[in-house]
Amino acid sequence: MDSIVADEPSGIGPTGEDVRRRIVGMVERGSLQPGEKLGAERELATRLGVSRSTLRQALASLEESGVIRRVPGRGGGTFIASAKVERDLSRIVGVPMLLRDQGFTAGSRVVSVGVATAGPDAAEALGIREEDFVVDLVRIRLADGAPISLEHAVFPAELVPGLPERDLGGSIYELIDREYGLRPEEAIEHIEVTEAGALEASILGIAAGSPLVSITRTTRDPHGVVFEYSRDLFRADRTRISVRVKGSPTHETARLRGRVVELVPPQEA
Repeated sequence: MDSIVADEPSGIGPTGEDVRRRIVGMVERGSLQPGEKLGAERELATRLGVSRSTLRQALASLEESGVIRRVPGRGGGTFIASAKVERDLSRIVGVPMLLRDQGFTAGSRVVSVGVATAGPDAAEALGIREEDFVVDLVRIRLADGAPISLEHAVFPAELVPGLPERDLGGSIYELIDREYGLRPEEAIEHIEVTEAGALEASILGIAAGSPLVSITRTTRDPHGVVFEYSRDLFRADRTRISVRVKGSPTHETARLRGRVVELVPPQEA
């Protein structure tokens, strides 16, 4: 393991930003591993050759960005945070495949599954009547054995007969594609940050009030049939959202006040 003072610059003493960058660099190189304890503040400041006030500035920034987590009380301390799961919004993929692609061991726990009437929200999203039946599935998703998200998905019961009796521990997309011929073609997702309630916090192993990334999704198959309405709650300290976008072409049309306006690059002088 690299010495934590190996990267200390010469000359003028390091600032809080210098310390932050050095610790981030060690995490990126693997010199500091997820879950590793950094040690007591006084000891850490001595090892880094900085004042405790400078160290506190660096640790505050690292905690805010999710690089470290600080646990109070006896047995607590400052730890390197667990690796984050990248949730790519550019593709429709189940959580198990998402985790496997990033080197995590994926797991699931079924909290509840059953058949119920749709209710207003699910009915509107799925394009069915409120009294129509749906399969209601709640699961905990695990990354390397630790809870990463709480998933609540609803499917029209007539499209997935017998689903509650199936093995629901793996990818739901792979299962319904194989058993019912429903393949996700298009999804609309709405993302917001919310706080964990007492029940959600106990399930995900976090403190009540901790931030969660909420992703509400409506999914269609290639024929335009809406077959899923779901809400996933991801731990914000373990999740990073990414999306791939393409730049606009240099030659395009735009409609403005009822007229088509041609947009072209300016001519060089």
